[in-house]
Amino acid sequence: MEWMLRPSTPEDAAWIAELRAVVLRDDLTRLGRYDEVRVRQRFLGSFRTATTQIIVVDGRDAGSIAVRPDEGVRWIEHFYLDPATQGRGVGGAVLARVLSDAGQQTFRLNVLQGSPALRLYRRAGFVVDSEDEVDIFLTRPAG
Repeated sequence: MEWMLRPSTPEDAAWIAELRAVVLRDDLTRLGRYDEVRVRQRFLGSFRTATTQIIVVDGRDAGSIAVRPDEGVRWIEHFYLDPATQGRGVGGAVLARVLSDAGQQTFRLNVLQGSPALRLYRRAGFVVDSEDEVDIFLTRPAG
C-alpha cells in the first residue's frame, strides 16, 4: 500500500467533513455527543488549507491530518482516515512522518474517550496530560 501527503485545497473541505462524521460517529454516539450537523460544522469552521494535508493511499484521497502551531507547541488536529484504510499501518506511518518532519517540537492532541486511536498515539510516544468525560489530552514532549 503506497501513500503520500498532498497539500489541501478549499475543495477538500466538504469530503473531509463527511469523513469526520463517519470516523467519529461511533465514539460520539457512545459518549452521547453525536449531532449530524454539528460534527460537520465544527470541522468546516476550523479547516485551514495552510495547516491541513491530505493522505493519499494508492492514488485515492483517504484522509487528512492538520498540524497547527500554537505558542511553542504543534497541535495535531483533524487526523481522519477512511475506515477501509484503517488498521493497515498508514495512520502510524503518517503520524511518524509528521512528527519527524517537525524535528524537535512538542506536540499536543486530543482524542475522544474510548477511541481506539489512543493506542496509536501512545505507541508514538504521547502521554496523557489530562482528561474529562469526553476528551483525553495528550502531549509528546520535544526530543
